[in-house]
Amino acid sequence: MADHAPDQDRPDGSDGVAPNPEEPGREELEALALERGRLLFAAPCKFFFAAQRLDQLPPPAGAEVAFAGRSNVGKSSLINALVGHHALARASHTPGRTRQLNFFDLGGRLTLVDMPGYGYAQAAKSVKEDWQGLMFEYLRGRPTLQRVLLLLDSRIEIKASDTAAMDLLDRAAVTYQFVLTKADDVKPRVLAAKLEEVTAIARKHPAAYPDVAITSSNSGTGIEALRASVAALTG
Repeated sequence: MADHAPDQDRPDGSDGVAPNPEEPGREELEALALERGRLLFAAPCKFFFAAQRLDQLPPPAGAEVAFAGRSNVGKSSLINALVGHHALARASHTPGRTRQLNFFDLGGRLTLVDMPGYGYAQAAKSVKEDWQGLMFEYLRGRPTLQRVLLLLDSRIEIKASDTAAMDLLDRAAVTYQFVLTKADDVKPRVLAAKLEEVTAIARKHPAAYPDVAITSSNSGTGIEALRASVAALTG
């Protein structure tokens, strides 16, 4: 009996193997990811610790995600939008004044860390030094830190302080993801150009996550998708 010839690829580019009807498709996987994010961020979230020095940090326990960005970029608003709480995280009345790391427990499954804003021109010198001291040491030495969300204002250009923060995160070797904020204040064409610009920047930084998130705390744009992305880090 003649040997059968090995299977050849089909003209349509398939391998001839029928898809498993029990395996979820892309849309179903996306729906599952969104639901996982919704359930995670529907859990109670509460402030539980603040640290101004490295020796004050709470003991590592479970996954952590930190929020970083320039003063007035919308960190507090984004955290509040993610957890569905209007006043959980509060912005300082004086930009650049907050010097501590604020820790929030999300249902015992994830810790959200609100980092001090950087780049405020009138901030005290000691505040700027904190980002080179406490913040860098926290980023470099926190074993439970899964990702930093680096917020950028969609309405304004990338500042030198943003670039410095990227370089610091690269040196700390911690994965970070760009998140464009206040997208509802930008026309679609301008926002698309901004997304293209920041995506190109992400490709140039070794520690940067390739996907750029677009969000608006006011309209809710991108909030569900960001919840899903963060939920995937909890294992």
